[in-house]
Amino acid sequence: MTDVLPITTAQWLQQAAAALLPLAAQDVAISDVMLEARRLLGDVLDITPTVLMLRYQDPLTLAEQTLLASALQRRQQGEPLAYITGRWWFWDLELEVAPCTLIPRPDTELLVEQALALQLPVNAKVLDLGTGTGAIALALAKAKPAWQLCAVDFNPDAVALALRNQQRLQLPNCQICQSDWFSAMGGQRFDLILSNPPYIDELDPHLQQGDVKFEPLSALVAPAAGLADLQHICTHATDYLTAGGWLWLEHGYQQAEAVQQLLLRSGFTEVTSRRDYAGQWRISGGRYQTCG
Repeated sequence: MTDVLPITTAQWLQQAAAALLPLAAQDVAISDVMLEARRLLGDVLDITPTVLMLRYQDPLTLAEQTLLASALQRRQQGEPLAYITGRWWFWDLELEVAPCTLIPRPDTELLVEQALALQLPVNAKVLDLGTGTGAIALALAKAKPAWQLCAVDFNPDAVALALRNQQRLQLPNCQICQSDWFSAMGGQRFDLILSNPPYIDELDPHLQQGDVKFEPLSALVAPAAGLADLQHICTHATDYLTAGGWLWLEHGYQQAEAVQQLLLRSGFTEVTSRRDYAGQWRISGGRYQTCG
């Protein structure tokens, strides 16, 4: 068997950063290849940044080198770090992730912020449509133990994944089930409905860039220039909201005006939008004052 040359953590990081340069040239999300290399090493070996600093001059074991070589090769091919390690962070949660769902993103945390800022009942009922990993619902379930969260997804693999996250995080106030949008909701009504639905136009060039290339199209793309699912939710949400209930939706940076019009035409008032951390319009919502 060929001997593997000893290599320190610092040496591996230098080599990995150099290997990732071509990927960084294609993916604008990679602003610092050394930072990307540190994230890869830390996540694969499950060590914190502090421990990593203390290990810079330590040699990597053969097993560690083997794991890292495989992970680096996958990352060089553009595969998202979250799918390589099988975990990602959202709000204050560590979540299991898989290619059957979108990778939770910081912009979606705006929905959690907005939900927590609303004046809802102490025991509010909240519905998360298209939950994916369960990120939104589980973040709210942890922040508000008295709230009753319901999280649904059409994809059975996503439902199973969200259930695993719910069980590992031990959040009994969040129920997860399979549903095609509202189809399994029966006569239930909610004080708040949230969703990060598919909203990208199928011809959008961003679908060929970065992590998105590896994510499920069914969770990204919608007909009617990306507005079809947003329109469906706005149209039907009023049948599932309490009087005075809220609907808040994530959407594309150029869709705020269109989504506001969808909300207004569906009978919502107090319609407004919020910008994301990059200054782009990212979420819109409104209040339904009457219950039919």
